[in-house]
Amino acid sequence: MRILIVEDEVHLAEALSQILRKNRYSVDIAHDGQSGLDNALSGIYDLLLLDIMLPEMDGIEVLRTLREQGVQTPVIMLTAKGETDDKIAGLDYGADDYIAKPFVTGELLARIRAALRRKGEAVIPDDGLRFGDLELNTSTLKLSCKGKELKLILKESELLELLIARRQAVTSKEQIIEKLWGFDSDAEHNNVEVYISFLRKKLTFLNASARISTIRGVGYVLEAAD
Repeated sequence: MRILIVEDEVHLAEALSQILRKNRYSVDIAHDGQSGLDNALSGIYDLLLLDIMLPEMDGIEVLRTLREQGVQTPVIMLTAKGETDDKIAGLDYGADDYIAKPFVTGELLARIRAALRRKGEAVIPDDGLRFGDLELNTSTLKLSCKGKELKLILKESELLELLIARRQAVTSKEQIIEKLWGFDSDAEHNNVEVYISFLRKKLTFLNASARISTIRGVGYVLEAAD
């Protein structure tokens, strides 16, 4: 899952990024409101961590614009301790949650998981994602099925996580590139094809009932076998 941090305090943004990457999230950073808005409008993010006090455009204005544009990505506002008016404004404009700085890492991660659950993503507390007879542990990168287990490489795990989250919905190569490599990446369609091939071979090895189907000219979909 991909998270955008919009925070002008460079050291805090980098610290947040390290925490999230350690917990298997893909992360991008914007240091001002306008850049944060431009990135968020791309639609590639599963969640935004949005500071209120930002240069160029404050976080409340970024949030208001996103909601007016129909972007329903979950947003957790980062607020200064005790700034009640900011919290109220954020919630009124469609924020999903807020957390006051400084905060405890465990609380932040719990609030992220809760926001993603409310969005409907396949997130459960023990870092396990399930689809059919498959179970993917996103912390250990281990994929298990019917008593058999193997370890994925990180990009395989991220790809399977995306397909599980979008279960039975078609995901285009462009969406996969944006989610796994970022919207400004130079990754190409053949990069996606390689990892799809790797995953298919591992699903076959595990004798999984789930399969990755190609919808010609559209993309890929993870389906449960009939």
